[in-house]
Amino acid sequence: MPESTPSLTLALLQARESAMGFFRPLLNRYGVTEQQWRVIRILRQTPDSTLESREVADLACILRPSLTGVLGRLERDGLVKRWKPETDQRRLCVTLTERGEALFDEMSKEMVRQYELIQEQLGPENFRTLMQLLRKVQGLHPGDPGPHT
Repeated sequence: MPESTPSLTLALLQARESAMGFFRPLLNRYGVTEQQWRVIRILRQTPDSTLESREVADLACILRPSLTGVLGRLERDGLVKRWKPETDQRRLCVTLTERGEALFDEMSKEMVRQYELIQEQLGPENFRTLMQLLRKVQGLHPGDPGPHT
């Protein structure tokens, strides 16, 4: 029987689960889901902490219908504000509130420590290489011939 090709998608999912093991306890302690944290982080790292909801969905890798619920809970908890610009009522913008920014600032120190633990276990060079390779994988497009064709 021929050896099967390793599953890239399965390996990525398993690696994600391993990495999330470093962060889930912290998210649980603060009562924030993984999706909520991704939204908070993306908004906080945006210059004015404001994006259109479709941009948030794309950057956070959350399907738009699911994002509606995530944003609703974040708004209920006072962490984000949703609003429509007067100039274009079709757009829905999302802004991180002061409370959301404070939560990010409070959690980020502990999140950085978890990244440091991952880097310690992988080694700094392996961590840099991993991040470079992941950026390359993110840039892949089906049907595009690669440089090695």
